[in-house]
Formats: sequence, structure tokens, C-alpha cells
Amino acid sequence: MSAAKSAQIAHKVLVVDDDPDIVELLEYNLEKEGYEVATAANGKMAIETARSFIPELVVLDIMMPQMDGIETARQLRAIPDFRNTYILFLTARSEEYSEVAAFEIGADDYLTKPIKPRALMSRINALFRREAQKSEPESQIEIAGLHINRKNYTVTKGDKAVVLPKKEFELLFFLANHPNKVFNREELLQKIWGADIYVLERTVDVHIRKVREKVGENYIKTLKGVGYMFTDE
Repeated sequence: MSAAKSAQIAHKVLVVDDDPDIVELLEYNLEKEGYEVATAANGKMAIETARSFIPELVVLDIMMPQMDGIETARQLRAIPDFRNTYILFLTARSEEYSEVAAFEIGADDYLTKPIKPRALMSRINALFRREAQKSEPESQIEIAGLHINRKNYTVTKGDKAVVLPKKEFELLFFLANHPNKVFNREELLQKIWGADIYVLERTVDVHIRKVREKVGENYIKTLKGVGYMFTDE
């Protein structure tokens, strides 16, 4: 049984692509899996549709008229309602710099066309399955002057709120939940992105840098040639 069908309420997916054939194919397969689907033909339409539809996942092309997928994702992430929405890029752009740019703005997955519908459904189901399997214990951490709340994805440093996109938050939460323990890039990719999603190892470095910029440089240490560690000293 699919992740969507196993839930009482269908997950909502917004498909954004300027190719109507691809939109029709994705819409058909997603609805067949039990998802509630809305569509948009470009980035501007996607922003407008998202505000009313409130999707849990956005499947997004990069090369589109009026507003490309990277800028669309950036604008979505700036809207509080979509800070933790899943974003999956499905694009013909296979260059590494496009993939890095996508993960820098908070993508959860990046797939290149063409892809078989069954493979895509598997990746989408996996995103929602991991969300459902997250354990409720340890939903809040107080450590080294930080209050990290997994229930509402908030971070507070003293009396200041720190805004982090979903993957940056999950990375900080995981490391802070295992203080003074070193994790290499591969381990962090497995824990945060999952074994069934291919992500460049460099993506971890990008997210660590962004967390440091927002939370502070002293919380996450780099052990050269080994990995990263949250320190509570």
C-alpha cells in the first residue's frame, strides 16, 4: 500500500512544469497513488497556486518561462507556510552546479528526466514514509544555549528566533541530539536525506555552512578528513 493510500487524508502535491504532457503524466500517476494534485505551468503560477492549495510536496522543473524552478523554490522557502514543504526537482538539467544550487535553496530530492513513473512514485512515497516514521520522543533539545523544537521546526538562541529550512533544521537537530560524536558525510546523508535518495556529498558541506551562518560558527566543528561534530562546550 502506498504512503498516500495508507493515510486517511491524502497528501497534497503541486506539480510545476511547462510541458503539459509531463504534467498530465505526473498528475495521472500521483492521483492513481492516492495523492491530491494541483498543477502549474510556470513559477509564478506555482507561487499563486501554492498559497491556496498549501501542498505538502512540490514537484518542480528548473527550466520554465517567467520564473525558473530555482527562484520559485527560493520564494516558496521564504513563505512561512512552505518552509518545511518537501521540494523535489524533476528536470532535464543534469549538471552538478544545477543540483548544488537546488540543494542550496533547500531541495529534498533532485531527479533528472526521463524517469519512469514507478521510480518517481517510489521516491515520493519514501519522502512521506520517512516523515511518518520519525519518532516523537526527543522532540525538543536544550543544549549550549539553543532550544531546538522538532514539533514546530523552531530554533531559539537566547531570546532570538533562528529560521532554518527543513533540511538545515534536521541536520542541526540530529547533530545536537548526538553531541560530541563525529559523523562523516556519508552517515549524515543517510540520516538526513535517506538511503534511497542520491545526493552529492558536497550538499552536506553546503548545509553545514548555512547552519553555521545562521546559528553561529562554534556549534558544529569540522574534523578534517573525518566529519562533523556538534560540540556543547
